[in-house]
Amino acid sequence: MTLQQLRYVVTVAKKGNITEAAKELFISQPSLTNAIKDLEKEMNVIIFDRTNKGVAVSKEGEIFLGYARQVLEQVNLLEDTYKQNSGRKLEFCVSTQHYSFAVNAFVDLIKEYGSSEYDFSLRETQTYEIIDDVARMKSEIGILYLNEFNRKVLKKIMKANGLIFTELFIAKPHVFISSRHPLATKRKVTLSELDEYPYLSFEQGEHNSFYYAEEMLSDVPRRKNIRVRDRATLFNLLIGLNGYTICSGVIDEELNGKDIIAVELEAAGRMQVGYVMHEKGVLSRLGTIYLEALKKICEGYR
Repeated sequence: MTLQQLRYVVTVAKKGNITEAAKELFISQPSLTNAIKDLEKEMNVIIFDRTNKGVAVSKEGEIFLGYARQVLEQVNLLEDTYKQNSGRKLEFCVSTQHYSFAVNAFVDLIKEYGSSEYDFSLRETQTYEIIDDVARMKSEIGILYLNEFNRKVLKKIMKANGLIFTELFIAKPHVFISSRHPLATKRKVTLSELDEYPYLSFEQGEHNSFYYAEEMLSDVPRRKNIRVRDRATLFNLLIGLNGYTICSGVIDEELNGKDIIAVELEAAGRMQVGYVMHEKGVLSRLGTIYLEALKKICEGYR
C-alpha cells in the first residue's frame, strides 16, 4: 500500500467517477483502475462497487476511506511543518446543526489560518448526517445537542459508530421570534402563548423522527407546523409569519441581524450542546484550531 494509492481512492470517492478522477490526478484511466484493484487485493477489501453507471463507495469502503483520509491528513501536516511552499490546498470539514457560534468559530479558523488557498466546508445539515459524516470521517467534528428526550437514542447510535460526545455548554430552552412579534416584549413565554403562531423547525429528511429533531419539545403537538432546510428561510418566515422556533437562545446579532431575538421559554429540560468526534480520529492542525475557537466562544455561554 502506498500514499499514492490512498490519494487515488480518496479522489475517486470525491469525484464519484474514475474518468474525472483520472483527469484530476493526471494519469490514465486504466492505470488508475489497476492501482485501485491492486490496493483492494492487497488490503482484502472492496472499496468500490462497480455498476453499469460507474463506481460507488461500498459500505466497507467508507470505513477504509475514513482511515485513508486520516493518514493523508497526517502526511499533509508533516509536509506543512517541514516543507516550504508545498503548494497543497488544505481541506477541512465540520458538520453542525444550525448554530451561529459554529459559524463564528469557522470564521476565526479561516482568519487564523490566513492562507491564500484552502478548501473548507461548513455543513449545516441534518442530525443524522452530522453523525454519519463524523462516523465516516468526512468531517473531523460534528456539533449537536442532547437532552433527556433524545440522549439515550443518540448516544446509542454514537456508540455504535465509534463516536464520542463532549459537552460545550448547557442552555435553557428559548424561542427565536421576530423583534416585532406580539410576544417580543415578554421576558418569558409559555407554549400555550405560542400556540396560535406557526412553529418552524429544521426538516430531517428520511430520519424525521422526534429523536433527530434539532429543536427541544419536538414531540409536542402543534396546530401550525412549517419545516425548512436552511437558516435564512427559517428566519425569513419567523419575521414574515410571526412564527417561532425553539432553540438554545444563543444568537449573534452581527450574523443574524437585529430582526430576530431570543426569549426564554418556560419549559422543563435543558439542552446539552456539544461536539462529537470519532474515537479513532486524530485531530488535524485545522481541527485543533477550530475546536479551540469553538471552546473559546462557548465559554461565555456556560
